[in-house]
Amino acid sequence: MFENVRADLRASIARRNKNDWWKRHPRMELLRAFGNIGVWPIVAYRFGHWAKGVRVPVAGQILRLAGMLFRQLTMVWTGVFIHPDAVIGPGLVIHTWLGIFVGTTTIGKNCTLSSGVLISHATRSVGDNVYFGAGAKVIADTKIGSNVVIMANSLILTDVRDNTTIAGVPARIKLRGGRPQRFTKQEPANSLGDGDGARRENGTHAAVPPTAVPATVSAPLQVSLSAPLKAPLKE
Repeated sequence: MFENVRADLRASIARRNKNDWWKRHPRMELLRAFGNIGVWPIVAYRFGHWAKGVRVPVAGQILRLAGMLFRQLTMVWTGVFIHPDAVIGPGLVIHTWLGIFVGTTTIGKNCTLSSGVLISHATRSVGDNVYFGAGAKVIADTKIGSNVVIMANSLILTDVRDNTTIAGVPARIKLRGGRPQRFTKQEPANSLGDGDGARRENGTHAAVPPTAVPATVSAPLQVSLSAPLKAPLKE
């Protein structure tokens, strides 16, 4: 339990600015992570899931009762319910809370949940590195692979393969590549030249000036459009 909680806290801390003052003080940064409201439902789930495995007659019942009260309190406070029978790997992040339900399913590591996400009891499994956008619903007997991005307000009724971005109601639009966002804050550029250099380092390209566009690009289009107009009409 403690290893998973530490991994969840590290995942929550990783979203913050690297140059922040808290980064230079790891212990204070850990305390700051508990100030994130989305962390408390995860801690309540971890404790309740661990308490269900305690087989000591009296202590186990007390721990399960305490876990249930803790889970109900966090559910009323944050609007997030994670069933204690669910098996969730380390690195779980609740990016935006309220209206989240996770049933008795199996979820891999580094999963990110947004507000309005519903993962029903019928879901067979969810892989690693899966991002659920706001309002995403998984309500059928489905299996979601690893490295999957589920766009906002998507309804999942069929299996989703690995390395896929999926969207739609029901979700049928499937694109290659699933890269869950970690919401890292970018440093603002000091000048125009620095911003252009930062964009090149990030893999993006600067805008092409209008003078760089060849003048002959539109020539084939003009020929193809004007040629039928000059042809004689047949009666």
